[in-house]
Amino acid sequence: MSIPEDIKRERQADDGPEQPAEEPSSPQPSDDGLASPAESGDEVDAPQAVASPTQLGTRRFVYAAYFAGAIAIAFLMSKLIDFGWLKLQNWKPALGEPRDEVVMPLSALVGGIAALYYWYRTRARQLAEEVAAEMSKVTWPTRTEVTNGTFVVIVTTIVSTVFFALMDKFWGFLSNLVYGGS
Repeated sequence: MSIPEDIKRERQADDGPEQPAEEPSSPQPSDDGLASPAESGDEVDAPQAVASPTQLGTRRFVYAAYFAGAIAIAFLMSKLIDFGWLKLQNWKPALGEPRDEVVMPLSALVGGIAALYYWYRTRARQLAEEVAAEMSKVTWPTRTEVTNGTFVVIVTTIVSTVFFALMDKFWGFLSNLVYGGS
């Protein structure tokens, strides 16, 4: 399914059923004084809407994940190509040092191809979209909840540390009495 179709479907879900547009009674000239193609009776394709980040919903996180994956693969490929080039240089010294003007575009190409490959695999993309949708349902704790939770963990840690230190001393004392240690 294409992105413009998804945007139209999301808008229809947000706006409800489409209302028929009112037609003007007489054609209004545009700012430049010329009639638009729609006013002159010519059929014009509607311009494709460009989706802003707020219109994309959770899909923007999917796009970001694919982009981050492409960058990560490109980074790893640049290191792998550098390593391979150095090993090849030891075998054939005529190759010279690894050249960034060759390594970087090649690794970027591999990263982009990998991202596109997984983008066009419908199942992988659906899984990523489902994960993003589920993550949007997560309720994150407020600042006071985090502060209270942190306080509870710190107090519990201190109390248990003191308890186990006292128990260690007590059992050490008993062991010394029983076994006659110094």
